[in-house]
Amino acid sequence: MMTSNQIRQSFKDFFQSKEHRIVPSAPMVIKDDPTLMFTNAGMNQFKDIILGNAPIKYPRVADSQKCLRVSGKHNDLEEVGHDTYHHTMFEMLGNWSFGNYFKEEAIDWAWEYLTGVIKLDKGRLYASIFEGSPEENLERDDEAIAYWKKYLPAERIINGSKDDNFWEMGDTGPCGPCSEIHVDLRSDEERAKVDGASLVNQDHPQVIEIWNLVFMQYNRKADGSLEPLPAKVIDTGMGFERLCMAVQGKLSNYDTDLFQPIIQKIAEITNNRYGVDPKKDVAMRVVADHLRTIAFSITDGQLPSNAKAGYVIRRILRRAVRYGYTFLGMHDAFIYRLVPTLIEVMGEAYPELPAQQSLIEKVMKEEEEAFLRTLETGIRLLEKNLPKEKEGVLKGEVAFQLYDTFGFPLDLTELILREQGMSVDLEGFNREMQKQKERARNAAAMETGDWTKVHEGEPEFVGYDETESTTRILRYRKVKQKNKQYFQLVLSRSPFYAEMGGQVGDSGWLTNESGETIDIFDTKRENNLAVHLTNKLPSNPLGTFIARIDTEKRTATECNHSATHLMHEALREVLGNHVEQKGSYVSPELLRFDFSHFQKMTQEEIREVERRVTAKIRENYPIEEHRHVPLEEAKAQGAMALFGEKYGEDVRTVRFGTSIELCGGTHISSTGRIGTFRIFSEGAISAGVRRVEAVTAKVCEAYLYAMEDALKEVRGLLNNVPDVMQGIHRLIADNDEMKKEIQVYVKERTEQLRQRLIADRKEVNGITLFRLVLPIGAPEVIKDIAYQLKGQFPEKMLFVGATAANGKPNLTVMVSDDLVAEGFHAGNMVREAA
Repeated sequence: MMTSNQIRQSFKDFFQSKEHRIVPSAPMVIKDDPTLMFTNAGMNQFKDIILGNAPIKYPRVADSQKCLRVSGKHNDLEEVGHDTYHHTMFEMLGNWSFGNYFKEEAIDWAWEYLTGVIKLDKGRLYASIFEGSPEENLERDDEAIAYWKKYLPAERIINGSKDDNFWEMGDTGPCGPCSEIHVDLRSDEERAKVDGASLVNQDHPQVIEIWNLVFMQYNRKADGSLEPLPAKVIDTGMGFERLCMAVQGKLSNYDTDLFQPIIQKIAEITNNRYGVDPKKDVAMRVVADHLRTIAFSITDGQLPSNAKAGYVIRRILRRAVRYGYTFLGMHDAFIYRLVPTLIEVMGEAYPELPAQQSLIEKVMKEEEEAFLRTLETGIRLLEKNLPKEKEGVLKGEVAFQLYDTFGFPLDLTELILREQGMSVDLEGFNREMQKQKERARNAAAMETGDWTKVHEGEPEFVGYDETESTTRILRYRKVKQKNKQYFQLVLSRSPFYAEMGGQVGDSGWLTNESGETIDIFDTKRENNLAVHLTNKLPSNPLGTFIARIDTEKRTATECNHSATHLMHEALREVLGNHVEQKGSYVSPELLRFDFSHFQKMTQEEIREVERRVTAKIRENYPIEEHRHVPLEEAKAQGAMALFGEKYGEDVRTVRFGTSIELCGGTHISSTGRIGTFRIFSEGAISAGVRRVEAVTAKVCEAYLYAMEDALKEVRGLLNNVPDVMQGIHRLIADNDEMKKEIQVYVKERTEQLRQRLIADRKEVNGITLFRLVLPIGAPEVIKDIAYQLKGQFPEKMLFVGATAANGKPNLTVMVSDDLVAEGFHAGNMVREAA
């Protein structure tokens, strides 16, 4: 029986023999595409080629891609683990043709690989094809049917609807019919009873799709119409886990060698057996699946957090913890202990796992422990809000708060309630969930029009060498987002850097020959295409323009970017070679740098990093920039390739002295121009990851001036003492002494007031009444006196005290216990008086 590693390699070897370029998996976490947080299909890393925004380097490509799906058809996170063949993180085997071969070769090679290489039973395979769509004026895919008839009888070629067999990238963009290959894994007896063709696309757990061959031949426009795609594309995707199930003769993905070692380790740690209790089996599958997702996300640089992609990862991890807590009895962190087993299974194919094992384990352990504390808090909140009556119903709003704030899934709330004979208001919960989805949808909604072509040509970035350039508008489109309207422009030659790699985009101006100027307020990157954002179009888009960036902002950004490189090197020198970049943000105002390190930096370490960066600034190292350097050559020169980053075969290196990095951003011409550098913040952002923030150049000068001004002001307040710190220590000591003296005075004054109250007390209807009014705000004094009097007069006693602080009255009422028993209520008295 072939192992999973052998199956993965056989796919690559097969398509390499068909003259395909085998490329590495792109990171699962996407950093420079505003439309996606995670790679959810094999084609994501080729989007810019498919859309025509990047040149075709290899017309034939194949790979195994790490993917993550937590929403959409069959991919609801809450369903993962309950069936045998859906996952959050999965591998997608795929082959692509960009304007090279098309349907016939795609079908021929798919059949050859499945039946010739990995020897799947031909009699168990089915193919679905697009049946056509009259409303779209699209005919049945007879071309694909003709090719399939070479291998399959007509009854195993099945018509599929537009929903199942017409693939679209999004609301707009490339699309086309597809042909899915399904395999029937049922026993011979079951197959004899029910024809497999009737179970295709019917969600049967043993009649499943394993490979989708997409034939991109149309482009969907914003108005919904279709036009032919100039260069046809083949995009195929095969679920690796499902393929392993079919090849290894299993009835569940979780029974393959990809999951069983992990599941058996879970059983060992939790003192359970897999295959005995269905609920525990689901829990073990959930943990095994989610372990992979979390580990790969961390290696790609995405740590659990409360925002965007980080929130998705945190939610997945918490779901795994919750299943372990509820069904496996694990009230202590344990998922992190599964990482060595995961590395045994997948470390050979993905070396980033063993390379970052320590970080993965530390982040997981800390997140698990934090959520276990949160779970206890959530359970207490649930108990506090339980319906008073038996068989009561918990409000949907409370159930949603538990879900949204504490990560309490609805089924856990239902389980706890069910044990007490109660239920939850599902309608109310769903109503709150819908409101949240609508809020998120409205916040993210973006309407884009079709591109209007103005001139032919390919965009060129010239910003490494020029700050202004003669240019023309190649195309533009209108965008609406959050009730705002603006335009995206694509320029032929542009000095504007488009936001990427943590560096913000340039702003600036476009000026035409008649002097008309429009503002470019930002430059973004969409599908590897630099788009320039402006609130209005020029009066004549056909003209020639001067594109000019805001050089003051660019220079400030470059100072911060170059200083980031120097600081990265200094951090590794001071803290150790375990330091690795985990995130970066560079703007004109500041630089922010996230890096792997397991403890707080000391003040001396921070100062030493500042000294080293400042020394490199004084050395005035000139930039040594090299473009189109082979990746391996760049590594040999000392440039560090970061896990979670996508690199091409050729890269750009930036060197300042001994600092060398792979970088696509813009930089200052020499380090001396940075001028000054200071770290103003250092702290943890998650387990094993620290964040430093720093300023350079003019902003740093302003920061230092502000510190100097504050010091001068403090010295002035201390009567211009020569030694400010000594003056502050003396002031603190004097203040402490005065506090002690005041406390003695307050104690004496309180005793005097108490004695006066006792002397002035009155008897009203058999009740001893004490009344006290103080002209200054001292409620704590009144409270102290009230308790003393209650101790001295424990029966038939009523105390009323009042103070005024900042124009606001404060009332205090104290009632003896026997009067409380008679119906006196201090709170009601205060409310009535107020």
